[in-house]
Parts: sequence; C-alpha cells; structure tokens
Amino acid sequence: MESALGAGIAMAEALQNQLPWLENVWLWVTFLGDPKSLFLFYFPAAYYASRRVGIAVLWISIITEWLNLVFKWLLFGDRPFWWVHESGYYSQAPAQVHQFPSSCETGPGSPSGHCMITGAALWPIMTAISSQVATRAHSRWVRVIPSLAYCTFLLAVGLSRVFLLAHFPHQVLAGLITGAVLGWLMAPRVPMERELSFYGLTSLALLLGASLIYWTLFTLGLDLSWSISLASKWCERPEWVHMDSRPFASLSRDSGAALGLGIALHSPCYAQQAHIWR
Repeated sequence: MESALGAGIAMAEALQNQLPWLENVWLWVTFLGDPKSLFLFYFPAAYYASRRVGIAVLWISIITEWLNLVFKWLLFGDRPFWWVHESGYYSQAPAQVHQFPSSCETGPGSPSGHCMITGAALWPIMTAISSQVATRAHSRWVRVIPSLAYCTFLLAVGLSRVFLLAHFPHQVLAGLITGAVLGWLMAPRVPMERELSFYGLTSLALLLGASLIYWTLFTLGLDLSWSISLASKWCERPEWVHMDSRPFASLSRDSGAALGLGIALHSPCYAQQAHIWR
C-alpha cells in the first residue's frame, strides 16, 4: 500500500509540475464536482428542465452523500496533503508538490466524495439527455456523446482531486465506480409521490442512523476525529481548513434537504403549480 500511495504522490507531482498551465482548469473542475454544487446548481437546473430528473438528482445526492460519510468512517483513508508528512515520505524523497485552498478537507479520504456523489447524482441527467438524443439523432456516435461527456467530466474531477492533494488515485477510482453503480441502481427507484411524513421520517432516519453508527464506532474505541487533527496539523494555512467538510456538516445538509424537499413538494404553491402543469 505504501508504494501505491507513493505512486499517487508522484502522479500529483507530475500534474502540478508538468501541466502547470492547467491549474485554473483543475480548480474550476473540482468546484463543479463539489457535492455542494449539486444542491446549489445542478438540482435547480435539472428541476427547471424536468421535475422528475431534478428530484432524482437531489434524492440521489442526499442518499449517496450519506453513504459516502459512512464509508469514510469505516474505510478511513489518508489524504495526500497530510500523508506526505506523517509517513515520512517527504523527508525521504522530497516531492515538489504544494497545497491549495481546496486541499485541506478534514474528513477521511476513501472513497472520494466528489467522484462518488457527483457521479451518482449526474447519472439521471446523463440518461435523460441520452434518451432525448437517441430519439432525434440517427448517428451512433452522436448518441454516445452524453455518456462520453459524463465519463470525461468525472475523469477530470478525479484528476483534479489528485492534483489538489485531496485524494490518492485509488480513492478516486473507488469513488468513480461506486458513484456510477449507485446512480445506475437508484435512478429508476427514486420516490416521486410520497406523503410528507415519508420525507420527515427519512430525514430523521438519516440523522439517527449516522449518529448510531458514529457512537457505535466510538464505543468500540475508534477515534473518528483523527482526520480533523491531521488536517489542522498539516494544512499550510489555518484558514484553508474547511470546517464544512466535517462529517456532521454534510449530514445536516442531507437531512435538511430531505425534509425541505418534502415540505416544498407539499406546499400550497407547489400544488397550485402542479395543477397548472396538468
């Protein structure tokens, strides 16, 4: 494993030093692949185009981000920006790498949340566009453009995470595969018409489920705050340490979004608009 982690640092070093002119590109790509962007940008845009696709994007984002949180608690995983110091790698073979404001996330590294959550949540968008293109285009090459765009974007997100020293390549690969599989499995099964109580209970289940897992692991003697200490210790600038990347920040977002979705779908304004659509 040490050799694999060392190879990941070498890959990050190559990306930073061999292609320095792509720095702003990687920074933008990692921003576009941030799970927060799914809630702020992708969900509203998808909902505007298609109610069903929009709800699928939000629902998959909620569930996949919750699963990513649990996976990171169970799988741990160092991040490159602290591993190079903690392991002694930097003292043995000084790497020409540097951190960025987006590097210093405080959660464990495996699997990559950017790749896993974004990969899953963008799946219904990709399939919806693919179906639209398939009905209008006769060329086989044109039909595969949405799938190629999806894969290319996720690959770019993964490379950006390696470039920023936020993840090792194997963590990126794990996130990509898990995200695509979850998107494929969940997209056809997204709940559309449910009672308000369903969303309230889902929100409560997300909170209580994660809390139960957390305290069970804590009782077993696992220190789930270990990554926060390392991120604070080895981040080049204290202001770069992202508190919103702490585990319970994403949990609050997910449970709040689930409850908010239910309230929105059962509000008088939505009911009136839905009646107009019919």
